[in-house]
Amino acid sequence: MSGYDPRTIEPKWQARWAEHNVFRVAQADASKRRFYALEMLPYPSGRIHMGHVRNYSIGDAIARFRRMQGDQVLHVIGWDAFGLPAENAAIQNREEPRAWTLRNIDTMRAQLQRLGVGYDWDREIATCLPEYYRWNQWLFLRMLERGIAFRARRHLNWCASCGTVLANEQVVSSRCWRCDNPVVRREFEQWFLKITDYAQELLDGIDGLSEWPERVRAMQRNWIGRSEGAKVLFSIEGSEASIEVFTTRIDTIHGATYLALAVEHPLLGELAVGTPQEKAVRDFVAAQAGRSVEERFADAAEKLGVFTGRFAINPYSGEKLPIWAANFVLHDVGTGAIMSVPAHDERDFAFAKKYGLLIRPVIRETDGAPLPAETLVGAFTEDGTLHASGSYDGLDSATARLRMSAEAEARGFGTRTITFRLKDWGISRQRYWGTPIPVIHCGSCGIVPVPDADLPVLLPDNAPLTGEGGSPLAQAPGFLETSCPRCGKPARRETDTMDTFVDSCWYYFRYCDPANDQAPFDWTKVSPWFPVDLYIGGIEHATMHLIYTRFWTKVMRDLGLVTIDEPVTSLFTQGMVIKDGAKMSKSKGNVVDPDHMVERYGADTTRLFSLFAAPPERDLDWSEAGVEGCFRFLGRLWRTFEKARPSLPPVGSPPPPSAGLGDALALRRKTHHTIRRVTDDLGPRMHLNTPVAAIMELLNLMTPLASVEKMRDGEAFAVREAFETIARILCPFAPHVAEELWENLGFPPFVATAAWPSADAALLVHDEVLLVVQINGKVRGKLTVAAGMSEAEAMAAARSDGKVAAYLDGHKIRKTVFVPDRLLNVVLG
Repeated sequence: MSGYDPRTIEPKWQARWAEHNVFRVAQADASKRRFYALEMLPYPSGRIHMGHVRNYSIGDAIARFRRMQGDQVLHVIGWDAFGLPAENAAIQNREEPRAWTLRNIDTMRAQLQRLGVGYDWDREIATCLPEYYRWNQWLFLRMLERGIAFRARRHLNWCASCGTVLANEQVVSSRCWRCDNPVVRREFEQWFLKITDYAQELLDGIDGLSEWPERVRAMQRNWIGRSEGAKVLFSIEGSEASIEVFTTRIDTIHGATYLALAVEHPLLGELAVGTPQEKAVRDFVAAQAGRSVEERFADAAEKLGVFTGRFAINPYSGEKLPIWAANFVLHDVGTGAIMSVPAHDERDFAFAKKYGLLIRPVIRETDGAPLPAETLVGAFTEDGTLHASGSYDGLDSATARLRMSAEAEARGFGTRTITFRLKDWGISRQRYWGTPIPVIHCGSCGIVPVPDADLPVLLPDNAPLTGEGGSPLAQAPGFLETSCPRCGKPARRETDTMDTFVDSCWYYFRYCDPANDQAPFDWTKVSPWFPVDLYIGGIEHATMHLIYTRFWTKVMRDLGLVTIDEPVTSLFTQGMVIKDGAKMSKSKGNVVDPDHMVERYGADTTRLFSLFAAPPERDLDWSEAGVEGCFRFLGRLWRTFEKARPSLPPVGSPPPPSAGLGDALALRRKTHHTIRRVTDDLGPRMHLNTPVAAIMELLNLMTPLASVEKMRDGEAFAVREAFETIARILCPFAPHVAEELWENLGFPPFVATAAWPSADAALLVHDEVLLVVQINGKVRGKLTVAAGMSEAEAMAAARSDGKVAAYLDGHKIRKTVFVPDRLLNVVLG
């Protein structure tokens, strides 16, 4: 081969890898250490982007490294293939979603194969195929049997653009995570999974996720949101009803000056009936219904409310408190009602100031004087000492909370309790392209599970896709109309489909047993690979997929399907690819097509840049000049090899004595230092950019020696050793050129399965000195040699140096003067 030509070598090695099943794993090998490397599976939107390239290059680099270290590596890919984009594309293009999705899968599979990612393609799955979503349905039915799956009517997030309900985790900055349009609150009857039953276990388990980024762990703790406090009942004046509030600061209850209810609170409508405030309350509720949860709850949002005309009674003091509706109270947080203590809560303070409500301080700093209400410029939110609190005056906040909670329990108007911000997961979606929920609605029998023998409940081919009018499945009579499995009477199928996050909750279990048609998977086949050793994906999934999949694993444990508590040992969240100051995206028009990069520069260059340009956990700034630099590096590597190849010794040649001298020794030291550096960086630290820099440094040092017309034996050996090393340590980053180099060095295929090199400890020793060589008293060379070298070794090093040797050749040595580690003076006759 002449010159570096990725268009030739990359298809060649991709074909050979496929022909010889290099990355295939038939079954777990108990004699080997196993390593499960996994990237989050992509949505088949049509084409991969540079974010995909970076994600999968990171995973492939680690998988190849671990394979060469002797591990049995499972590295797999599949497709998160249900979802709204396919349905929208079908509406726009008048094409059936299945055909659109499968065509996109074919395109993206070919792109990943062209990048040379080492996947076991025999284990590929697509979540939209019945052989996969059948087990979504089976798992749902097991949860239904245990009460984990249930149906209820609640206020939920509604995206009018997507025409579907969203889970709280799918609302980002008041907008739909998928289409970025505003989200509002509406009441629906939906299917839920009782993730709240696992809230405490999910929270406790975070402490054991020591190999997860602290940022992700903090986000999950905050999202689960455990609060210890008390529930207190406030009776309503003139009514038998009462309002339950949850508070973490019962010690401030004597400072409560009003109650505030969420606009969705079930008592709000009847409270105002017959009062002068009835219309004002009704208008306020209607106005707030059109605003998203995050808009209403944001710290910067204006605090708005309306008085209901009714009063509640403080159970401790007997004081009458006005009941308000307020936009900053959420129905899904706590009980949807709060006791408002303006002197000791910032939101309550702002609301009270706006509407002229009473502010009464009841906590003072320890050993401090009470704060007059008229001097307050903000709420005092710390613990302190109680005053103006009846019999509790003088107690510290912590003691008061214990005693006041005990009084509430003793008198029957309250109880100590724990609440969570995490809410039950609403999985109903009013769309077509998703897993049908396997239940039947019968007028006589109610909700009836579809029998296991009738699974999968298949999506119909003829559902009208218009994007309007609710679920398309409700408009497909052949799907909707059925008979009850219990009584045989006419019935109708559930027309909601499952949230697509259900698909990704357990897919990597299925990878380990993808053809099983008797169960979701056989744990005896799957267990050797679990937990997943390394999971790579974006930080945006911290409070969606990564919480859901932890929950799902615990449910499967309780169902007896697995014996683990957590699915993933080590999580790595990669940075984004940035171009022109913004994340690459079609909407911003700054996308770089990976196929164009591969066509112009080759897959190895594209991969190399994505790994070299920035640490993998940080954002990568796209640079065409940086891509070209990586391409030039690979070209220079190949040109240097072609020039040196005729002088290289055969495979397996032992090192000659001169390999431990002069420039040869310096190169060998650099080679072995590079091995150690790259090995360390590819380990748990995952510093994937610095190994590439180390390989470039090694090539820079080797090039002058490899480029001479005829290398000495020691130098030729050192150059060959360096090339052999580069072929192996470059394999995780630029696998095609590494294979080509390995083959041209005379080794049989494949470098992908070759052993990772080991650094020679003797060559890592840093004890080197600068030996000055004089001929007849004049300096003719300065050699870097090992400390402690003998006079004979020093003379051999001098003879191996080209410049010094020119003065010695053909002359008789009369005497030598040797000063160890400093000077060799040769006197010629």
